[in-house]
Amino acid sequence: MLLLCSQKWDIFEPTSCTVSYRLPAGMMPTRSAASAAPSSKVKYSRVADNEDGYIDLQFKRSPPKVPYKAIALAAFLFLIGSFLIIIGALLLAGYIEVTHPDRTIPVLIIGILVFLPGFYHLRIAYYASKGYRGYSYDDIPDFDD
Repeated sequence: MLLLCSQKWDIFEPTSCTVSYRLPAGMMPTRSAASAAPSSKVKYSRVADNEDGYIDLQFKRSPPKVPYKAIALAAFLFLIGSFLIIIGALLLAGYIEVTHPDRTIPVLIIGILVFLPGFYHLRIAYYASKGYRGYSYDDIPDFDD
């Protein structure tokens, strides 16, 4: 066995050493027939000359996981918020008679507070489904964690 190092040994700095084994003259390493794979089942491909250890496949993005539960919740919030905004507007305008008119403003405020997050997340889901740049399903919080 031969140990080749390019630097002095130092406990604080890493060294670049290689280990090579030398066989006595005339001896060749052998491989048992049981461990060798039949050549007809082995698929070989040519390695690029500028091999840097990376392949294109490892940089490909997997297809995005669509958060269906979060989109369903956003649609539910959007519909409930729209309903509350419409009811609040009708109450405030006087189309629906109210015995206590001071209770119409909170219905409108709650409708707006429920509508906004639903609309926001549905908009992100729509743009992500259409493939617009800057929008992805990763921007929608997923509750499956």
